[in-house]
Amino acid sequence: MGASVGGVNTLLKVAFRVVILAAIIYAVTRLVDGIHVLPNPAGTLGETGTYLWVALLFALVNSVVGPVLRLFSLPFVMITLGLFLLVVNAALLGITAALSARLDVDGIWAAVVGGFLIALFSWIAELLLPLRVRAS
Repeated sequence: MGASVGGVNTLLKVAFRVVILAAIIYAVTRLVDGIHVLPNPAGTLGETGTYLWVALLFALVNSVVGPVLRLFSLPFVMITLGLFLLVVNAALLGITAALSARLDVDGIWAAVVGGFLIALFSWIAELLLPLRVRAS
């Protein structure tokens, strides 16, 4: 019984993280001119569902591709004292846009600013909310 409760708690935390990330992506689309989410009003959850889909896809890309990209870029990150992570975040945002017909990123500067804002807002959300998902 305890293992299934832990699994449900983990699933709820992951779902909560995706909802927070969807809100962050919504805010970023309002702040950065070159980043657009093309809503699907005919979808199951309408425009909200589109943001949730993009957030889920971004979270998956960040979880799967992100560590590999960060590992390979480690020398550049060290040389630039961490500033190269802006390029890594922009690349992750660009990969997400390439995988989804619902996210559009216009150019590298929009991706860099958008990636920076997503990282900043995620960090703030992490400070304010219990978002960390830990393995049991």
